[in-house]
Amino acid sequence: MRSRHMEKESHKTRNIIILVVIVVVAIVLAFLGYGAYKYKSASNQINKAYKSAGIKKTRDTDALLNHRKPVSILLLGTDTGALDRNYKGRTDTIMVATLNPETKKMTLTSIPRDTAVNIPGYPQDSPSKINAAYTYGSAGTAIKTVEKLLNVPIDFYALINMGGLKEIVDQVGGVTITPTLSFSYEGYTFKKGQPTKMDGKEALSYSRMRYDDPAGDYGRTMRQRQILQAIAGKGASVSQLMNNDFISSIAKSSQTDLSSSDLTKLAAGYREHGDFVDNHLQGENQMIANSAMQVPTESQLQQTTNFIRKNLGLPAAKTGSAAYH
Repeated sequence: MRSRHMEKESHKTRNIIILVVIVVVAIVLAFLGYGAYKYKSASNQINKAYKSAGIKKTRDTDALLNHRKPVSILLLGTDTGALDRNYKGRTDTIMVATLNPETKKMTLTSIPRDTAVNIPGYPQDSPSKINAAYTYGSAGTAIKTVEKLLNVPIDFYALINMGGLKEIVDQVGGVTITPTLSFSYEGYTFKKGQPTKMDGKEALSYSRMRYDDPAGDYGRTMRQRQILQAIAGKGASVSQLMNNDFISSIAKSSQTDLSSSDLTKLAAGYREHGDFVDNHLQGENQMIANSAMQVPTESQLQQTTNFIRKNLGLPAAKTGSAAYH
């Protein structure tokens, strides 16, 4: 019999995993929480967020889901979604998630937005920061760039504007965060080590600041994770969040090539994950074409490729060729 401590840790891990997905995949929660209840209504809302990536998939995603095989999802957070902006511009957040029902493990690999790459199909604009890939060719180009950078298959993508994070925080009644450093941003002042109750707008500002953080993009990623963990810590059940107004607001701020049918299969076959492993690609700062970019070494790229491929149950392979050297 599992101890109460183990049960709490497992429950917390599942909550964090769900909330990672809610911020970026967002609308999958409708199926995790609704089940058959109001299924048609939820499905209609979710289908409004569907948008094909416009490219041929490297793998048969239907077969993967039907047979409950490991899958990958490119998670994108656009820098144009917050404060009433739209889906145009660069992606602040770029992560590759893997879900492996065989090992019951979920991984999340962060890719720095300033990573220097040669964007497929846009040689005249290369090298560029990887967050520009979405600007040039929307989700399809972002997918191809990550695939060529790391030599890993991307099965699906999910995009959310940062306003979605604001909505979620407000839906759970705000969150209490202990800042990891002191700084002021967008009219808010945060003090290191001082627990602070934040509404959605303040939490969004806390998660977005980058230039005053000594850790740069890595620091911002960690603050985004803080917000996720704080939401999980509120103890709000998925069913409590699942109402038509909430689903509608999330669907409006999300975009994905996961259909309602795909999400149903994910909810049924991939929700039980005991382990959550965090990873990130690292690089060195360099000035390239008068712009500060991150340049990972071949070894760093290979380590990231190995990590993702292993968690997808794929054989080892050489890393990709899109990186700028």
